[in-house]
Amino acid sequence: MSQDLEALGQSIVANATGAITGYDIAFGELNIHGPAHRVVQALELLRDHPDYRFHQLVDLTAVDYPQRERRFDVVYHLLSMVKNVRIRLKVQTDEDTPVPSATPVFPVADWFEREAFDMYGVFFEGHPDLRRILTDYGFHGHPLRKDFPMTGYVEVRYDDELKRVVYEPVKITEFRAFDFLSPWEGAKYALPGDEKAEKRAGDA
Repeated sequence: MSQDLEALGQSIVANATGAITGYDIAFGELNIHGPAHRVVQALELLRDHPDYRFHQLVDLTAVDYPQRERRFDVVYHLLSMVKNVRIRLKVQTDEDTPVPSATPVFPVADWFEREAFDMYGVFFEGHPDLRRILTDYGFHGHPLRKDFPMTGYVEVRYDDELKRVVYEPVKITEFRAFDFLSPWEGAKYALPGDEKAEKRAGDA
């Protein structure tokens, strides 16, 4: 199987005329890499070439590496039902440089790209309607970035007096005294596996 993937990777790079520049095999899957500005040509090659025929874009997402200059990998998961092979295409971009939209090649990329924009802040040039899809329109930040706080920036509640939803800064001061020694913190009885069971039993 790895020999087949090796041959496929070599073939794709040879036929891509620079739209795909390298490949590697990890965990039994083929990953190919190329420049972000040529991702549309890469996807067209993978879809249309008779030796590949990756006709389905199964998923499109991003991965955040904040220590890198180009912090995002934009990842395209493709399936060839003809060849019974899956492949992963990766391109890199930063917070400001848009990636060409894949919607002209795979219309299904529409909502996938909106999700990557919403969750990571990746821009897609040429997208027909690039706006948030999972968070509210007034949401601040991108929740799947590594530097986004676990609490978020604001909390949302319905105000009965104002008769509308209001946004307020996150306040969790009453929950700040976490004790991570026990998985059963706050329980009124000792449970198996609780490292503090004996101490709690002695205090009772």
